[in-house]
Amino acid sequence: MAETIIKINLDESPYTNDNIHNRWHPDIPMVAKVKPGDDFIVECYDWTGGQIKNNDSAEDVRDVDLGQVHFLSGPIEVEGAQPGDLLQVEILDIGAFEESQWGFNGFFSKNNGGGFLTEHFPDAQKSIWDFNGMFTKSRHVPGVEFAGCLHPGLIGCLPDKAMLDTWNEREKGLFDTEPDRVPALAALPEARVAHMGKMQGAERDAAAAEGARTVPPREHGGNCDIKDLTRGSTVYFPVYQDGAGLSVGDLHFSQGDGEITFCGAIEMAGWIHMRVNLIKDGMVQYGVKNPIFKPSPMVPKYDDYLIFEGISVDEGGTQHYLDVHVAYRQACLNAINYMTKFGYTEAQAYSILGCAPVQGHISGVVDIPNACATLWLPTDIFDFDMHPGADGPTKGVDGAANDIPKAPDLD
Repeated sequence: MAETIIKINLDESPYTNDNIHNRWHPDIPMVAKVKPGDDFIVECYDWTGGQIKNNDSAEDVRDVDLGQVHFLSGPIEVEGAQPGDLLQVEILDIGAFEESQWGFNGFFSKNNGGGFLTEHFPDAQKSIWDFNGMFTKSRHVPGVEFAGCLHPGLIGCLPDKAMLDTWNEREKGLFDTEPDRVPALAALPEARVAHMGKMQGAERDAAAAEGARTVPPREHGGNCDIKDLTRGSTVYFPVYQDGAGLSVGDLHFSQGDGEITFCGAIEMAGWIHMRVNLIKDGMVQYGVKNPIFKPSPMVPKYDDYLIFEGISVDEGGTQHYLDVHVAYRQACLNAINYMTKFGYTEAQAYSILGCAPVQGHISGVVDIPNACATLWLPTDIFDFDMHPGADGPTKGVDGAANDIPKAPDLD
């Protein structure tokens, strides 16, 4: 049996566990040490550290403190790792805790995080998803059930000081172009709720003031939210400091490409079983700047899809030049509108796109002025026929009135 080198207690705050951190900083002390070839298990909080509860109220999503996220387990020192190496991480298995067989999906309020379609869904909402072995379904989104593709949303190695400074400088520069924007253009360092692992005192305070938020993906990996990093996959991470400093968290039971609701996967607490190896000088040998990965042979097998197109023309009819972001947003909105014809509310359809194993593709970027992005919706996940036909959408979802809980407005 593999050793569990980082353990957590779901009944305790992650702030009481010094094997956890929620910022990226090169001085965060290592909490465990492994050798190349070792395999081991790491336990993880859900990304909010338990702020979201298994109930029918969305007030916790509305009021979530996003300054706290993400809670990561680590850093783990890999013996012999040096800057310029590649850290090979095999994901051997992932699971939810036996006592916590559920996850959540949420839409953050536009004033507190937002999301890909925040202009259309500005209010906080959530759906709870119950696990049954490899499958999941939700009391808030009837008529749909699918196999999970469990993966870590966030995994990567510690930056060195030069890289940390680069991140902070470039993200502050972007933030300053529109400092009053809601949602903000970047998540800047925030010491208020920083958890710096084993660091204490003045050293901890100084690091917390400049520690990079875990919100975006960066050169070291981080919050990439790649749904195919499931059991059986292998990731090759650039190493930027001695020991590598591998950290992991933000476990997902399932997710659609893009994680479009921001809290967009089925978020869960659980464990991950990994094995590490080193490729010395691998960054130069293979020209690696950002992580690369080999996907798993184990993926949910869905053979029938409806594919929705989007182009670089926004909701107001404004033409954009080869804008893939606009095109994918339109593909998502087209899919949502389609699903409402079968009895789903817009919120339920949005949740499905965030949680289910939908595929997102950049289908064309050369035919000026319109890029073409596509969203692939697997039809086998529905318990009714979702295909268009001459008779129209005559049979839809049963119980669609069981809508996603929406948080009341604050006075």
